[in-house]
Amino acid sequence: MNWITKFIKPKIKSLFNKKSSKTEDNLWTTCECKNLIYKEDLQSNFNCCPKCGSHHKLSCVERFKTFFDNKEFEILETPLPKDDPLKFKDNKSYSDRLKKARSITSQDDAVLIAKGKVQNIDIIVGAQDFRFIGGSFGAASGEAFIAGVQHAIENNIPFVFFSCSGGQRMMESSIALMQMSRTTLAVNELKKKNIPYIVVLTNPTTGGVTASWAMLGDILIAEPKATIGFAGRRVIQDTVRETLPNEFQTAEYVQEHGGIDLVIERKFLSSTIGTLLNVLLKKEETQAKKDSSNVSVDQSLQSAS
Repeated sequence: MNWITKFIKPKIKSLFNKKSSKTEDNLWTTCECKNLIYKEDLQSNFNCCPKCGSHHKLSCVERFKTFFDNKEFEILETPLPKDDPLKFKDNKSYSDRLKKARSITSQDDAVLIAKGKVQNIDIIVGAQDFRFIGGSFGAASGEAFIAGVQHAIENNIPFVFFSCSGGQRMMESSIALMQMSRTTLAVNELKKKNIPYIVVLTNPTTGGVTASWAMLGDILIAEPKATIGFAGRRVIQDTVRETLPNEFQTAEYVQEHGGIDLVIERKFLSSTIGTLLNVLLKKEETQAKKDSSNVSVDQSLQSAS
C-alpha cells in the first residue's frame, strides 16, 4: 500500500462523507477542533488530539490500558441486577436500549471494575463508558461500584475511579437515585478504614454522579477541559438570569474556584496517581508505626507503675 492509497485517498474521501457506515474501518477520525486525525496518531497519543490537545473519550478497557503498569489488569466480576425492573418505555423500550448498549460496548453495564498495579502498588480501579446510555448510573453501576469498594477493603488497597457520566439513569427512576446514597455510604466505609480513594473526573461528569461519589475523593483530579457540574449550563443560566463565563463548568474553572485539586493531562495520570499513592500509603504506614510505638510506651509505663 503506497502513501496515496493509505493517506491521500482516505483523507479526501472523509472530507465528502460526513458519516460512514463503517467508521471502525476508517483510517481517519475527526476532532472537535475540526481537524482530521490519523487514528494511529490519536491512539499513540493516549487518544488525545495531537493538534488541539482535546481528550477524547475512552472505553473502560482503553482506560485501564492507559493507566495500569504494562497494560496488565484483571476485570473483576460484579453483580448484575434484573434488567428493566420498571418496564420503562419512551420512544424505545429500556430493554432494547440495554441490548444496543451492550452490543456497542461489549460489557453488561456502564461500569467496569479492574485490579492491577500502578507503580507496583496493587489497586482497584473503576471506569465508566459513556457509550453505554451516556455512562448513566443505575442499579448495576451501583452494584459494580460497591463491589469495587468491597474488594479494596478486603485487600486493604487503594480505590481509584474514573467518572464519565451524564448522571443517574432515568429509566430506573428512584432505583437509580437510590444509588447516590448507597455509593456515598460505600465511600464512607473506605474512609473509616483509611483506604485512599481517588477520583478522576473526565468529560463529562454531571448530575447525580457529581452529587454523590464523584466529589467525595480524598484527592479530586480532572482531565483538561472536562465538563464538571450538576445541572446543565443553560438551566443554570436561565435560573440565575446572568451570562455565565465561557469557561464555566470546565475542569480549570472548577479548580480555580476550589472544587477540585488537580487538572492533569491523561498521559501523566498514571505517574501522578502512583506518586500520590506512595505518599499516602507511606504516611499511613508511618502513622501506624507511631500508634504502635505509643501503645508500647503506655504498656511499659503501666507495667512499671
